[in-house]
Amino acid sequence: MTDPGLPPNWEIRHSKSRKIPYYFNPLLPESRWEPPPGTDSDKLKAYMATYHSDSHIAADPTPSMEGRIRASHLLIKHSGSRRPSSWKEAEITRSKEEAIEILRGHEARIKDGGAKLGDLAVTESDCSSARKRGDLGFFGQGDMQKEFEDAAFALKPGEVSGIVETASGVHLIERLE
Repeated sequence: MTDPGLPPNWEIRHSKSRKIPYYFNPLLPESRWEPPPGTDSDKLKAYMATYHSDSHIAADPTPSMEGRIRASHLLIKHSGSRRPSSWKEAEITRSKEEAIEILRGHEARIKDGGAKLGDLAVTESDCSSARKRGDLGFFGQGDMQKEFEDAAFALKPGEVSGIVETASGVHLIERLE
């Protein structure tokens, strides 16, 4: 069974911080902890029992590092971000264009050697990973938003991406490992 019983365009993802599944619709973009309206509860229960139960997770307690990379990022959110708030601002009102301009300034400082991405992330990133210098840890294919993942996997260790747009906002990504 691969049908989780969700309405069209909804998918189940796994929160790295809370270590539990959540529901995401990339077209809206919207994420939520509870199933979206229109979900077939019986199909969802069967799907979750098969693919997200403790017994399923326990089968592979230590994921292989093969195919996984480690990256850090600097995120600037805007009013159209899926969650337009951060640890720095309760309500983010800047436009997407303003967010891109801010990120371009950071990108220029990194490229000219005036700053490192991790140093800037501590004070400038809208992601809670800022306290870890933007470090997101190790992740594999399917763990992150597609645009982010595609850009991160295209980098070699030590390289920094150009501006990457996702439902979360705009990012600079540095591949660490």
